Amino acid sequence: MPALQSLLHKIKYGDPLIIVSGLPRSGTSMAMKMLDAAGLPLVIDNIREADTDNPKGYYEFERVKDLDKGQDNSWIRDHRGKGIKIISFLLRDLPHNCRYKVIFMRREISEILASQAKMETNRGTENSTEDQRMRKLYEDHLLQVRSMMRFRPNFEWLEVSYNQAVANPRDSASEINQFLGDPFKVEDMMGIVDQSLYRNRNRK
Repeated sequence: MPALQSLLHKIKYGDPLIIVSGLPRSGTSMAMKMLDAAGLPLVIDNIREADTDNPKGYYEFERVKDLDKGQDNSWIRDHRGKGIKIISFLLRDLPHNCRYKVIFMRREISEILASQAKMETNRGTENSTEDQRMRKLYEDHLLQVRSMMRFRPNFEWLEVSYNQAVANPRDSASEINQFLGDPFKVEDMMGIVDQSLYRNRNRK
C-alpha cells in the first residue's frame, strides 16, 4: 500500500488490528506464538487448551467463531493494536470500519490435509470428504480470500510460508517484523520456532 494511502487509512481507521490467518493447520498458532514472544498484546482466552496436536497452545479467542453469525462485531475495534487469530474463512465477515494487517500463513496443502487427518484420528472423528475434493475446495477458497484482501482498501497482508518459516525462521521473522513496522526483536520471534513440531511433512 502506498505511503499516502496508508496514512489516510490510519487517520480514518486508527491503529490496525493485527490478524494471523490461514487455513486450519497452516501454522497460525506458531505465528501467534512468535508475536507473543515479540511482546505484542494478544486477544486470546485460553478456552481451547493445548493438546497433542498443538502442545504449545492454540492462541484462540472463542468470540471469533461468531463473526459470520450476523451478530454485533463492534468489539473488533476495541482490540486495535493487538494480535488475534482468525481463520481465513471468517476474514470476509470482518467489519469495514477497521484497518487490518493480516499475516497470512501458507502451507503445502498436502501437509495440511495430513495434519487434519492426524487430528481427526486423535479425536476419534472422521472427515468423509476425499482429499482431492478438499484440496480443490481449499485452493478455490485461497483464490477468493486473496482477491478479497486485494480489493478491500482497509486490508494489508503478508503471506508467510510455514514451510520456509520452519526452515529459515530468521527470514520469516524479519519479514513479519518489517510488515508490522519494525517494532520487535527478530531474535525473540525466531527463537520460538520448534522444528520438532513440524510433523506432517511433504516427503515428495
